[in-house]
Amino acid sequence: MKKFYFFIAALFAVTQLSAQTPDTVTVIDAPRQVIITETPTGTMVKVKGKKDNDEYNYTYQMEHAANDSIHTSQDVDWDLNFPFKKNKKKDYHWTMETKGLYFGGGLKTSWNLVNNSFNWGILNIASVNYHTLHGQHFSLGVGYDNKRFSLKRPYCFVKYERPDVVDVSLYNDVSIYDRSSVLSVRAIQFPLLFQQDFGKEFHLVLGASMNWNVYAKCNTHFKTVNKTNYDISYRDIKQNKITFDVIGALSFDGLAIYCRYTPGNMFKKGFGPEIKNTWMLGGAIAF
Repeated sequence: MKKFYFFIAALFAVTQLSAQTPDTVTVIDAPRQVIITETPTGTMVKVKGKKDNDEYNYTYQMEHAANDSIHTSQDVDWDLNFPFKKNKKKDYHWTMETKGLYFGGGLKTSWNLVNNSFNWGILNIASVNYHTLHGQHFSLGVGYDNKRFSLKRPYCFVKYERPDVVDVSLYNDVSIYDRSSVLSVRAIQFPLLFQQDFGKEFHLVLGASMNWNVYAKCNTHFKTVNKTNYDISYRDIKQNKITFDVIGALSFDGLAIYCRYTPGNMFKKGFGPEIKNTWMLGGAIAF
């Protein structure tokens, strides 16, 4: 509908360029593409395709008088999408979106005492997106990420109060069972992404994310034979405040397989074991 109004306005402006030329009004319902060409000598309007007729062509040309002045304008549309709502409109350059709920597990990390790892988050709680209208998309957003690293048994995290160093120790009591010791790092992430569309449903996503690691803790849980539960948490640990991830994903009809690589260490140097070169692989929805 906006194309229709824009086209009528363009034709009206062209007909006013010369007082010697009688008014001309042409109405074209739902044009597919409108091309307006301005030259030093005149204005030409081309219409390619219209509703129910992709082969339709129309051309209108008007020469400028010597004292004519030309004014043009263009609207920028913002399409606001609510969380995980599909955007079916493809004719906007700029949109704001919420998407990318993901869950994954660790493939590999540099530290051999890590038994398994887990990753989940929302890639874009909000993002600003630019669409080229030719199948490419660029986005900058803000989201949430949580990484968890579990140690192999019988190891556990311990923290020395001074100078706040996190280390690893063995459980020293044979009566302990049902043991787990986990490092959790929560971050506000800022992903910068490129998306290439292949058809309407298949997409390739590549990019990187800066992670602001706002919270981290080590948690150790175990039981004893007398049925006593112990839950020990170490907060105020010295995690690296800023880390970076490389992100890649393949998406089909809103479902995706993603991979994240974190080269940096979770701890500041000298304040904990080196947990870096981490690979995560998982699935996502509304990606």
